[in-house]
Amino acid sequence: MRTSRGGWWALAGLLAGVLGLALSYAAAALLHVRESPVVAVAEGIADLAPGPVVTWAIGAFDKADKKILVLGILLFLAVVFVLLGRAARRRWWLTMLGYGALAAIGAVAVLAKPNPGVNDVVPVAGGLVAWLVAMAVLAQWLRRWELTDGGEGAARERAQTRRTFFVLAGITGGVSVAGGLVGRLAGDARRRTEASRRLLRLEGVTAPDLPDGVSFGLEGISPWQTPSDRFYLIDTAFIKPTIEAADWQLRIHGMVEREITLSYRDLVSREITEDWITLNCVSNEVGGDLIGNAWWSGVRLAGLLEAAGPHPDADAVLQTSADGWTCGTPLSALTDGRNAMLAVAMNGEPLPIEHGFPVRTIVPGLYGYVSATKWVVDLEVTRFDDISAYWTGKGWGERGPVKISSKIEVPSNGEEVLAGEVVCAGVAWFQQTGISGVQVQVDGGRWQPAEIARTPNTDTWVQWRAVLDLEPGTHELRVRAIAADGEPQTGAVADVLPDGATGWDTIQVTVNG
Repeated sequence: MRTSRGGWWALAGLLAGVLGLALSYAAAALLHVRESPVVAVAEGIADLAPGPVVTWAIGAFDKADKKILVLGILLFLAVVFVLLGRAARRRWWLTMLGYGALAAIGAVAVLAKPNPGVNDVVPVAGGLVAWLVAMAVLAQWLRRWELTDGGEGAARERAQTRRTFFVLAGITGGVSVAGGLVGRLAGDARRRTEASRRLLRLEGVTAPDLPDGVSFGLEGISPWQTPSDRFYLIDTAFIKPTIEAADWQLRIHGMVEREITLSYRDLVSREITEDWITLNCVSNEVGGDLIGNAWWSGVRLAGLLEAAGPHPDADAVLQTSADGWTCGTPLSALTDGRNAMLAVAMNGEPLPIEHGFPVRTIVPGLYGYVSATKWVVDLEVTRFDDISAYWTGKGWGERGPVKISSKIEVPSNGEEVLAGEVVCAGVAWFQQTGISGVQVQVDGGRWQPAEIARTPNTDTWVQWRAVLDLEPGTHELRVRAIAADGEPQTGAVADVLPDGATGWDTIQVTVNG
């Protein structure tokens, strides 16, 4: 007589599946593999996703986009584990095939990362073994439970097999929890890296001193210096690489006369350069907030590349991050005199982990997707014709020069204000060229000049403000910047894809009498 139902098989499949995931996570942490198989699959999905899909996810979910993708994968796996558990009741071969397929997907995702090693596939293999063994043991006792007939002693035997199954199920669940805790504790590299970061003392790195006249001090406008913890974050890493300074190395190679390998000590022993530089993301929509201004400290890339001796035919540098992200940067932008650097500090402190500790790239005048590599570990001097980088492989522009832009921050869109003199203010930027003026328009009328604050160089944003005389009613306000070369910001509307948005930031305000 059959005494158990499909629900117990489904539970067995779920428990076995969770055990495999937990043990693979623990193995990845113990072996110092950066990504567990689930995270590697999530990153692989993000890598293969079309550019518009990735951009939509960033816009829709902001910083939670990666967590949501991982959660979605885990929920999908839970359903698959349940189905594989039920399949094991009648078709054990189908369950084995399913586990094998999941492991194969995980292995492909792990091996697709840069410079994979044997250790990288061990967590996948361990998870597969855990799935097969746990499911086989639980299935054995479920079958005994189901096949116990109604003869003498059957009730006692059924009770015994049922208890054994529950004990094994509990052990499976307990081992899963223990595996998760081991992974959590063993994989807490971030804590160690953060501790070593705090102990760093960087010679030549100074605390920022706000230049005179750069800020109007208006409430509601972006602070001229963006605090590090409020600086925008855009990257593709599901788990931020945690590299201690002593373990970091940079390789400069490719079309060069001399290959160079630098340690962190080698880098920071060189002359330190510092500057105020505004960074903005190519995904920043008109009026968006994916922009910030900070005091960056580092070593100029021009000198390092000169020491390597680039080939005359080279026109690009393929940058690679520790997490495998790549970007192609014009070689000229790294050697033409601008303050392109390997940054080691932000706002006078060693880089935060989220912003690329121990070393990242800063290149004024280019959008981040072609220049600002966090956790940079490799620079290959090459040609654009011979490379395909992460975002350019998804349809984005190849060279990514920053476009002139401006936005209104005061008043905010939809705000109600009192009639009379209304202060309108915001920021404008055009790195490597600079801003000579800002103009504001009310209801499509004439462009009115705004006052602009001072800037220490052409690579930072500039605050602006204008006093408008507004009558009661609803009004539409627009802003445009004027470049230092006299060219006005275009009003033609373009999406962020393929090389940055254009158009005038426009808001509506209600003026009460």
